[in-house]
Amino acid sequence: MVHNTQGMYEWEPEGLAEAEAIADGAGGTGPVLLYHFEGFIDSGETGTQLVEQLLESSPSTLVARFDHDRLVDYRARRPTMTFQQDRWADYETPLLELRLLHDATHQPFLLLSGPEPDVEWDRFARAVQEIVERLRVRISMNFHGIPMGVPHTRPVGLTPHGTRTDLVPGDHRGMFDEAQVPGSAAALTELRLVEAGHEVLGVAAHVPHYIARSRYPDAALVVLETITAVTGLVLPEAAHALRVEALKTQTEIERELAEGDAELVAVVRGLEQQYDALAGAASRGSLVAEAAELPSAEELGAVFERFLAEREDGDGSK
Repeated sequence: MVHNTQGMYEWEPEGLAEAEAIADGAGGTGPVLLYHFEGFIDSGETGTQLVEQLLESSPSTLVARFDHDRLVDYRARRPTMTFQQDRWADYETPLLELRLLHDATHQPFLLLSGPEPDVEWDRFARAVQEIVERLRVRISMNFHGIPMGVPHTRPVGLTPHGTRTDLVPGDHRGMFDEAQVPGSAAALTELRLVEAGHEVLGVAAHVPHYIARSRYPDAALVVLETITAVTGLVLPEAAHALRVEALKTQTEIERELAEGDAELVAVVRGLEQQYDALAGAASRGSLVAEAAELPSAEELGAVFERFLAEREDGDGSK
């Protein structure tokens, strides 16, 4: 089935002209496309943080904008409105936009971000494919965080997927051969791009599940480092900002552990033993490792919920 994408998005003439000039001037190979949509699983706000830092660290030019009235279900995700005294004063329009940015060496790249479409996923994926083909994108990358039973005291792991997992540094073994999971617009976009013969790489960062609902800059930083390794983009401002935030977050977590619940400390230590045992087994070429003693799922859930609640109560911004 061929999906009609008419009216799905519109080009910004000046931004489109600049992006096409870049593609034409690069010998037929255009920029990298990074994309992330808010609304699906993003543990530690991994993708959200990275998008924020990229937009803050570099001026951007609007290239295309998707029709949010067509794609977003406002009753499921109600936009914020501001009421002042006796009247409505402002409305926070959901923006799903494609922007052109440049890294520290003035190398161009594209960023598609905003709320995940609630409807017309296949037409949306086809529209992204049209953009990729018109702007001659050389590789598309998506990213987010997933909750995992790992401790915050160990390096952030990654699960790469797509056609170019070979570009991701390190040894990343698949955890299973096949699984059926709830879909997302980002995943379907990746699938459709692959089916159309385009280069795509997705990166899922492993976020400790006991802080999955809080910001975890370590995960965003590892994803950023992967993007720079794969694409050659130079993004020092974003990397520095995430390193600073990561240090603050690690310090806060350690303070909470030092002052907090003995059960949580036991959970973290148990996860460390499990992580180290699995890492040792992997280095020996075996996937069998001695199981570490961990609390039950119910006990873990109770401890994690209490820890998160204490963090949120202690942060006046939440």
